[in-house]
Amino acid sequence: MNLVAIVIATVCAGIGSVWVAALLLRLGVRNQPDQPGHVGAEHLLSLAAGALLATAFMHLLPEAFESDIEPQTLFAVLLVGLVFFFLLDKAELWHHGHEHHHALQGGRSDAHQRVHAHAHDDDSAHERAHEPSPVPSHASAQRGGSWAVLTGDSVHCFGDGIMIASAFMADIRLGVVAALSVMAHEVPHHIGDLVVLGQTSGSRRAALVKVSLAGAVTLLGGLVGWWLVARLEGYLPYFLAVASSSFVYVALADLIPQLQRRLGARATVTQVAWLLSGIAMVMLVSRAAHAGH
Repeated sequence: MNLVAIVIATVCAGIGSVWVAALLLRLGVRNQPDQPGHVGAEHLLSLAAGALLATAFMHLLPEAFESDIEPQTLFAVLLVGLVFFFLLDKAELWHHGHEHHHALQGGRSDAHQRVHAHAHDDDSAHERAHEPSPVPSHASAQRGGSWAVLTGDSVHCFGDGIMIASAFMADIRLGVVAALSVMAHEVPHHIGDLVVLGQTSGSRRAALVKVSLAGAVTLLGGLVGWWLVARLEGYLPYFLAVASSSFVYVALADLIPQLQRRLGARATVTQVAWLLSGIAMVMLVSRAAHAGH
Protein backbone atom coordinates (compact mmCIF):
# COMPACT_ATOMS: atom_id res chain seq x y z
CA MET A 1 0.00 0.00 0.00
CA ASN A 2 2.80 2.40 0.91
CA LEU A 3 4.61 1.74 -2.34
CA VAL A 4 1.51 2.47 -4.43
CA ALA A 5 0.89 5.68 -2.49
CA ILE A 6 4.53 6.72 -2.92
CA VAL A 7 4.40 6.14 -6.68
CA ILE A 8 1.19 8.17 -7.06
CA ALA A 9 2.41 10.98 -4.81
CA THR A 10 5.83 11.30 -6.46
CA VAL A 11 4.32 11.32 -9.96
CA CYS A 12 1.88 14.05 -8.94
CA ALA A 13 4.57 16.09 -7.17
CA GLY A 14 7.19 15.60 -9.89
CA ILE A 15 5.44 15.50 -13.26
CA GLY A 16 2.04 16.85 -12.22
CA SER A 17 3.60 20.03 -10.85
CA VAL A 18 5.29 20.65 -14.22
CA TRP A 19 1.99 20.46 -16.08
CA VAL A 20 0.26 22.65 -13.51
CA ALA A 21 3.08 25.18 -13.94
CA ALA A 22 2.67 25.08 -17.73
CA LEU A 23 -1.07 25.63 -17.38
CA LEU A 24 -0.56 28.59 -15.05
CA LEU A 25 1.91 30.10 -17.51
CA ARG A 26 -0.70 29.87 -20.25
CA LEU A 27 -3.18 31.57 -17.93
CA GLY A 28 -0.76 34.45 -17.41
CA VAL A 29 0.45 33.76 -13.87
CA ARG A 30 3.64 35.74 -14.59
CA ASN A 31 1.69 38.99 -14.35
CA GLN A 32 3.18 41.19 -11.65
CA PRO A 33 1.47 40.71 -8.27
CA ASP A 34 0.91 44.44 -7.81
CA GLN A 35 -1.61 44.35 -10.64
CA PRO A 36 -5.06 44.10 -9.06
CA GLY A 37 -6.92 40.90 -9.80
CA HIS A 38 -3.87 38.94 -10.96
CA VAL A 39 -2.12 36.03 -9.27
CA GLY A 40 1.63 36.42 -9.63
CA ALA A 41 4.47 33.94 -9.18
CA GLU A 42 5.38 35.72 -5.94
CA HIS A 43 2.01 34.68 -4.54
CA LEU A 44 2.82 31.06 -5.30
CA LEU A 45 6.25 31.41 -3.71
CA SER A 46 4.62 32.75 -0.54
CA LEU A 47 2.14 29.88 -0.55
CA ALA A 48 4.94 27.34 -1.02
CA ALA A 49 7.08 28.85 1.75
CA GLY A 50 4.19 28.65 4.20
CA ALA A 51 3.42 25.06 3.21
CA LEU A 52 7.04 23.91 3.56
CA LEU A 53 7.53 25.55 6.96
CA ALA A 54 4.25 24.20 8.30
CA THR A 55 5.07 20.69 7.11
CA ALA A 56 8.54 20.77 8.66
CA PHE A 57 7.63 22.26 12.04
CA MET A 58 4.10 20.95 12.52
CA HIS A 59 4.41 17.44 11.07
CA LEU A 60 7.84 16.06 10.13
CA LEU A 61 9.75 17.17 13.23
CA PRO A 62 7.01 16.22 15.73
CA GLU A 63 6.83 12.77 14.10
CA ALA A 64 10.61 12.40 14.41
CA PHE A 65 10.60 13.48 18.07
CA GLU A 66 7.99 10.87 18.94
CA SER A 67 10.76 8.27 18.71
CA ASP A 68 13.05 7.24 21.56
CA ILE A 69 15.99 9.10 20.03
CA GLU A 70 17.40 11.93 22.12
CA PRO A 71 16.12 15.36 20.99
CA GLN A 72 19.69 16.71 21.01
CA THR A 73 20.67 14.03 18.49
CA LEU A 74 17.78 14.88 16.17
CA PHE A 75 18.55 18.59 16.42
CA ALA A 76 22.15 17.76 15.47
CA VAL A 77 20.87 15.87 12.42
CA LEU A 78 18.69 18.86 11.56
CA LEU A 79 21.73 21.16 11.78
CA VAL A 80 23.90 18.83 9.70
CA GLY A 81 21.11 18.64 7.12
CA LEU A 82 20.94 22.42 6.85
CA VAL A 83 24.71 22.61 6.33
CA PHE A 84 24.52 19.80 3.76
CA PHE A 85 21.86 21.58 1.71
CA PHE A 86 23.86 24.79 1.99
CA LEU A 87 26.82 22.96 0.42
CA LEU A 88 24.58 21.63 -2.35
CA ASP A 89 23.42 25.20 -2.85
CA LYS A 90 27.03 26.35 -3.19
CA ALA A 91 27.53 23.63 -5.80
CA GLU A 92 24.50 25.05 -7.64
CA LEU A 93 22.64 21.74 -7.37
CA TRP A 94 19.86 22.75 -4.97
CA HIS A 95 19.15 26.48 -5.20
CA HIS A 96 16.61 27.70 -7.75
CA GLY A 97 16.45 31.40 -7.03
CA HIS A 98 17.79 32.36 -10.47
CA GLU A 99 15.02 30.54 -12.31
CA HIS A 100 12.36 31.89 -9.97
CA HIS A 101 13.73 35.39 -10.42
CA HIS A 102 13.28 35.17 -14.18
CA ALA A 103 9.68 34.11 -13.74
CA LEU A 104 8.92 36.82 -11.22
CA GLN A 105 10.32 39.53 -13.41
CA GLY A 106 8.33 38.36 -16.43
CA GLY A 107 11.21 38.29 -18.88
CA ARG A 108 12.92 41.58 -18.12
CA SER A 109 16.51 41.98 -19.26
CA ASP A 110 19.35 40.68 -17.06
CA ALA A 111 20.70 44.17 -16.56
CA HIS A 112 17.35 45.47 -15.32
CA GLN A 113 17.04 42.52 -12.93
CA ARG A 114 20.47 43.16 -11.43
CA VAL A 115 19.71 46.86 -10.97
CA HIS A 116 16.39 46.01 -9.29
CA ALA A 117 18.03 43.41 -7.04
CA HIS A 118 20.48 46.03 -5.72
CA ALA A 119 18.01 48.88 -5.47
CA HIS A 120 18.13 48.79 -1.68
CA ASP A 121 21.95 49.10 -1.59
CA ASP A 122 23.39 52.50 -0.69
CA ASP A 123 25.92 52.13 -3.51
CA SER A 124 23.40 51.11 -6.17
CA ALA A 125 24.13 54.14 -8.35
CA HIS A 126 27.80 53.23 -8.46
CA GLU A 127 26.97 49.61 -9.33
CA ARG A 128 24.63 50.64 -12.14
CA ALA A 129 27.34 52.82 -13.60
CA HIS A 130 29.63 49.81 -13.86
CA GLU A 131 26.97 47.26 -14.84
CA PRO A 132 28.37 44.81 -17.40
CA SER A 133 26.65 44.25 -20.68
CA PRO A 134 23.86 41.62 -20.53
CA VAL A 135 25.01 40.08 -23.81
CA PRO A 136 27.82 37.87 -22.43
CA SER A 137 25.53 36.66 -19.66
CA HIS A 138 22.83 35.76 -22.18
CA ALA A 139 25.32 33.97 -24.42
CA SER A 140 26.60 31.96 -21.48
CA ALA A 141 23.06 30.98 -20.56
CA GLN A 142 22.47 29.82 -24.14
CA ARG A 143 25.56 27.58 -24.03
CA GLY A 144 25.14 25.84 -20.70
CA GLY A 145 22.26 27.36 -18.78
CA SER A 146 19.65 24.82 -19.79
CA TRP A 147 21.79 21.86 -18.74
CA ALA A 148 22.58 23.53 -15.42
CA VAL A 149 18.87 24.05 -14.81
CA LEU A 150 18.01 20.44 -15.69
CA THR A 151 20.86 19.03 -13.58
CA GLY A 152 19.89 21.02 -10.53
CA ASP A 153 16.23 20.21 -11.14
CA SER A 154 16.92 16.47 -11.33
CA VAL A 155 18.99 16.40 -8.14
CA HIS A 156 16.36 18.43 -6.32
CA CYS A 157 13.52 16.20 -7.53
CA PHE A 158 15.42 13.06 -6.53
CA GLY A 159 15.78 14.43 -3.02
CA ASP A 160 12.10 15.38 -2.94
CA GLY A 161 11.19 11.81 -3.86
CA ILE A 162 13.25 10.36 -1.00
CA MET A 163 11.65 12.79 1.45
CA ILE A 164 8.12 12.01 0.28
CA ALA A 165 8.86 8.28 0.64
CA SER A 166 10.25 8.82 4.15
CA ALA A 167 7.07 10.64 5.16
CA PHE A 168 4.82 7.91 3.75
CA MET A 169 6.81 5.21 5.55
CA ALA A 170 6.22 7.05 8.83
CA ASP A 171 2.49 7.66 8.26
CA ILE A 172 0.43 7.76 5.07
CA ARG A 173 -1.24 10.97 6.27
CA LEU A 174 2.15 12.57 6.81
CA GLY A 175 3.13 11.47 3.31
CA VAL A 176 0.10 13.20 1.81
CA VAL A 177 0.98 16.43 3.59
CA ALA A 178 4.64 16.20 2.52
CA ALA A 179 3.71 15.51 -1.11
CA LEU A 180 1.33 18.47 -1.15
CA SER A 181 4.02 20.76 0.27
CA VAL A 182 6.57 19.56 -2.30
CA MET A 183 4.08 20.15 -5.10
CA ALA A 184 3.29 23.64 -3.76
CA HIS A 185 7.01 24.44 -3.93
CA GLU A 186 7.66 22.79 -7.28
CA VAL A 187 4.90 24.61 -9.18
CA PRO A 188 6.48 28.10 -8.91
CA HIS A 189 9.94 26.55 -9.33
CA HIS A 190 8.89 24.82 -12.56
CA ILE A 191 7.35 28.06 -13.81
CA GLY A 192 10.86 29.50 -13.64
CA ASP A 193 12.35 26.43 -15.30
CA LEU A 194 9.88 26.59 -18.19
CA VAL A 195 10.57 30.28 -18.72
CA VAL A 196 14.36 29.84 -18.72
CA LEU A 197 14.37 26.72 -20.91
CA GLY A 198 11.79 28.22 -23.24
CA GLN A 199 14.10 31.19 -23.78
CA THR A 200 17.25 29.10 -24.29
CA SER A 201 15.71 26.38 -26.49
CA GLY A 202 13.23 28.58 -28.33
CA SER A 203 10.50 25.94 -28.01
CA ARG A 204 7.89 25.77 -25.26
CA ARG A 205 7.09 22.15 -26.11
CA ALA A 206 10.75 21.11 -25.85
CA ALA A 207 11.03 22.96 -22.53
CA LEU A 208 7.94 21.18 -21.22
CA VAL A 209 9.33 17.75 -22.21
CA LYS A 210 12.74 18.44 -20.64
CA VAL A 211 11.33 19.74 -17.36
CA SER A 212 8.83 16.85 -17.22
CA LEU A 213 11.69 14.37 -17.58
CA ALA A 214 13.54 16.10 -14.76
CA GLY A 215 10.36 16.01 -12.67
CA ALA A 216 10.05 12.28 -13.32
CA VAL A 217 13.23 11.80 -11.28
CA THR A 218 10.98 12.40 -8.24
CA LEU A 219 9.52 8.94 -8.85
CA LEU A 220 13.01 7.44 -8.91
CA GLY A 221 13.81 9.17 -5.65
CA GLY A 222 10.59 7.85 -4.15
CA LEU A 223 11.44 4.27 -5.10
CA VAL A 224 14.97 4.60 -3.72
CA GLY A 225 13.60 6.17 -0.55
CA TRP A 226 11.07 3.37 -0.12
CA TRP A 227 13.82 0.76 -0.56
CA LEU A 228 16.16 2.49 1.89
CA VAL A 229 13.64 3.21 4.62
CA ALA A 230 12.16 -0.29 4.41
CA ARG A 231 15.60 -1.71 5.21
CA LEU A 232 16.62 1.01 7.66
CA GLU A 233 13.34 1.43 9.51
CA GLY A 234 15.10 2.19 12.76
CA TYR A 235 16.64 5.25 11.13
CA LEU A 236 13.31 6.69 10.03
CA PRO A 237 13.40 9.57 12.57
CA TYR A 238 16.73 10.62 11.08
CA PHE A 239 15.24 10.58 7.58
CA LEU A 240 12.38 12.78 8.83
CA ALA A 241 14.84 15.22 10.44
CA VAL A 242 16.78 15.48 7.16
CA ALA A 243 13.53 16.00 5.25
CA SER A 244 12.65 18.79 7.68
CA SER A 245 16.04 20.43 7.14
CA SER A 246 15.43 20.37 3.39
CA PHE A 247 12.01 21.98 3.71
CA VAL A 248 13.28 24.64 6.11
CA TYR A 249 16.32 25.42 3.96
CA VAL A 250 14.32 25.75 0.74
CA ALA A 251 11.77 28.01 2.45
CA LEU A 252 14.23 30.27 4.28
CA ALA A 253 17.20 30.32 1.89
CA ASP A 254 15.44 30.09 -1.48
CA LEU A 255 11.82 31.20 -1.40
CA ILE A 256 11.54 33.88 1.28
CA PRO A 257 14.64 35.86 0.18
CA GLN A 258 12.98 36.27 -3.23
CA LEU A 259 10.05 37.91 -1.46
CA GLN A 260 12.22 40.35 0.51
CA ARG A 261 11.72 43.46 -1.56
CA ARG A 262 10.02 46.70 -0.74
CA LEU A 263 6.30 46.58 -1.38
CA GLY A 264 3.33 48.77 -0.69
CA ALA A 265 1.11 48.07 2.29
CA ARG A 266 -1.52 46.33 0.18
CA ALA A 267 0.99 44.10 -1.61
CA THR A 268 2.68 43.22 1.70
CA VAL A 269 -0.63 42.21 3.27
CA THR A 270 -1.40 40.08 0.21
CA GLN A 271 2.01 38.42 0.39
CA VAL A 272 1.58 37.59 4.08
CA ALA A 273 -1.94 36.33 3.40
CA TRP A 274 -0.61 33.87 0.81
CA LEU A 275 2.08 32.73 3.26
CA LEU A 276 -0.54 32.10 5.93
CA SER A 277 -2.70 30.38 3.32
CA GLY A 278 0.12 27.90 2.71
CA ILE A 279 0.27 27.15 6.43
CA ALA A 280 -3.52 26.86 6.64
CA MET A 281 -3.62 24.58 3.59
CA VAL A 282 -1.23 22.12 5.21
CA MET A 283 -3.15 22.19 8.47
CA LEU A 284 -6.49 21.62 6.72
CA VAL A 285 -5.14 18.75 4.63
CA SER A 286 -3.62 17.19 7.74
CA ARG A 287 -6.89 17.48 9.64
CA ALA A 288 -8.84 16.03 6.72
CA ALA A 289 -6.39 13.13 6.44
CA HIS A 290 -6.69 12.40 10.15
CA ALA A 291 -10.47 12.58 9.98
CA GLY A 292 -10.54 10.21 6.99
CA HIS A 293 -8.24 7.80 8.81
